[in-house]
Amino acid sequence: MPDSLAPLLKQYFGYDTFRPLQREIMEATLAARDTLAILPTGAGKSLCFQLPALARDGLTLVVSPLIALMKDQVDALTASGVPATLLNSSISGEEARLRRAGLDQGEYKLLYAAPERIMTDGFIQDLQRWNVRLIAVDEAHCISEWGHDFRPEYRQLAQLRTHLPEVPLLALTATATTQVRDDIARQLHLHQPARFLASFNRPNLGYTVVPKHQAIRQVFEFIRERPTESGIVYVQSRNSAENFAAALAAEGIKAVAYHAGLTPETRAANQDAFIRDEARVVCATIAFGMGIDKPDVRFVIHADLPKNIEGYYQETGRAGRDGLPAECLLLFSRGDLIRNLKFLDSMTDPKAAEIAARQMRQMADFAEGTECRRVAMLDYFGEQWPGDNCGGCDVCLQPRETWDATTQAQMLLSCLIRIQQHSGFSTGLNHVVEILAGADTEKIRKWGHQQLSTYGIGRDTPRTEWAALGRQLIRLGLINLSPDTYQTLSLSASGREALLKRSPVLLTRAPLPAASASTAKVSRAANLPCDEPLFDELRTLRKRLADDRGVPPYVIFGDLSLRQMARRYPRNDAEFLAIPGVGKQKLADFGELFMREIERWLASHEPQAFPLDEAPPRPAPKMKSEGSINSSGLETLRLFKTGKTALEIAALRNLSRGTIAGHLAQAIVSGQLKLEPGDFYSPAEEQLIDQAAAEHGHQRLGPLHEALGGQITYDKLHIYRAFKQLAEKSAPGTG
Repeated sequence: MPDSLAPLLKQYFGYDTFRPLQREIMEATLAARDTLAILPTGAGKSLCFQLPALARDGLTLVVSPLIALMKDQVDALTASGVPATLLNSSISGEEARLRRAGLDQGEYKLLYAAPERIMTDGFIQDLQRWNVRLIAVDEAHCISEWGHDFRPEYRQLAQLRTHLPEVPLLALTATATTQVRDDIARQLHLHQPARFLASFNRPNLGYTVVPKHQAIRQVFEFIRERPTESGIVYVQSRNSAENFAAALAAEGIKAVAYHAGLTPETRAANQDAFIRDEARVVCATIAFGMGIDKPDVRFVIHADLPKNIEGYYQETGRAGRDGLPAECLLLFSRGDLIRNLKFLDSMTDPKAAEIAARQMRQMADFAEGTECRRVAMLDYFGEQWPGDNCGGCDVCLQPRETWDATTQAQMLLSCLIRIQQHSGFSTGLNHVVEILAGADTEKIRKWGHQQLSTYGIGRDTPRTEWAALGRQLIRLGLINLSPDTYQTLSLSASGREALLKRSPVLLTRAPLPAASASTAKVSRAANLPCDEPLFDELRTLRKRLADDRGVPPYVIFGDLSLRQMARRYPRNDAEFLAIPGVGKQKLADFGELFMREIERWLASHEPQAFPLDEAPPRPAPKMKSEGSINSSGLETLRLFKTGKTALEIAALRNLSRGTIAGHLAQAIVSGQLKLEPGDFYSPAEEQLIDQAAAEHGHQRLGPLHEALGGQITYDKLHIYRAFKQLAEKSAPGTG
């Protein structure tokens, strides 16, 4: 059966190659193994159960959480010639009876159903009769209380193991921490599952964070510059969703709102308008998204701060599912964090509130951070980005100004010492800032803090700058933050050492709010070049055909397919079938219509010539150039030079070992760390790496780590590559 996968892929879905891990996942399920697959949005999770369903006898049951998502996938499969159906509350009694009869006759290869429907009386008995050969649990993180979309009804799915003990399970999700992955396997009773974990990196997405001010105006200006693109604007409240949609509509942008306060009918109508390209923008709370299979979302804007990094990753992942470039813009205000934290006051579970608060602060740290956005996000999921410059985020494309903050850091750190000595307790950052600014507040008078030697020594510096400085010192590990809700400050061991030795402290400045409108452009990437006027004509034809069939436009063809048509100008069946996304069914249904449109266009226009590249790649990851090591890296370097090991620094600064290794690698390449390979790994280990690098190269660490069977840690491979890059830079003729 695995031998038939590639021909079926082309016949039904129109592609010649698999995406990473797709084939391996399919082969595991065809071998009847329980399987857990973590693939990012846009990596082709659905194909992992759709294609094998065509290669095996019997029925594949797909557990899906949302009606809209089921309908979209069944529509797309039907358009590709795949016999698929769904059973849910949107189907009339007579239609459900006909579909059940078809299932009794073995007419379908895939059946979509929600967990609630599966657990109703008699449904499991039906499944036993319908020859189910695989159960695919989509959005599997919903089964875990640790996941961001927990759904209690998913817990009942474990009963399927009792009633269908011989049927393997495939659990799929786009995002899951180690804790959630283990919980999925446990809750579904997976038996020694094959585990597949793809990279969480979405190379076609650009990430930009800008200071938030006049958010509606910022969002409008961003969207106005993209007049043909569709996107999502995420906000925290229902009122904001309504206000943003109304403001954009008043400016002539077709926008709709989506939130839990709307009637089900209005929500469904607005979602449908967005999916069918009748509304260009949807302004939504997090209630919107999981059921969206629209591949041509070109931007996702967070006008408010998300509550955790995992949710942010999931929501930005709804952009660019077709693999073409897309943009993710986050408008950040410290006030958003304070507002989010206040919501926790009403929580009755202290442990849950503490976890939520920690996740909120992690999200704020990400937004305020000075390291590559991609590095920071992947680090959260335990993945290491090979380098420190992704070429596709605001930090990497517009490096921050570095400044010597030693004097100001000494003032703030000294103030913490003076408060502790005077009062015997610690305070929060705001109070420290008030002391430095020489404020006359009730708390300062009550505790006698106007008597401190540090009182008023920073009155010439704006309080917002003192607060930003304090937060950077916290992220650098010079200041500890108490884990309780009071968030009091105290000097860490490294902060005390920096204060006593007057160690240099280099920090970075965030861009000014006034620059935010233009800053939002920095992560833009060129789209796949094509004959743009012809592309617009093909989009018009696609929309007309979609409306006639009552399906979203992308069910006919995705943007990638249309752009390739507008690059290659196919004029016969063989040329049209060579377009990505064109299978035999779509050739039969639409080939003549689209080729006729292309012929009509060429009758009055000259064809354009385009390079052979399939897509415009973003810049490859690279190490930062000499002198561009960021402030976080400089702090790691300072601690390393005091004799601390990488492991000690990671623990001290609450950063991953991979991040610390990346900092040291930067320092080696830039010449700021004069050491030898033997300081990090043994001659025997170096020989092993040399042998693997001779075949796989040293630029990409993933293949190198895999070739070594995991014998050498990523930390050491980071350092190995850095020494190689240093040697290459120093070689004669390389400048």
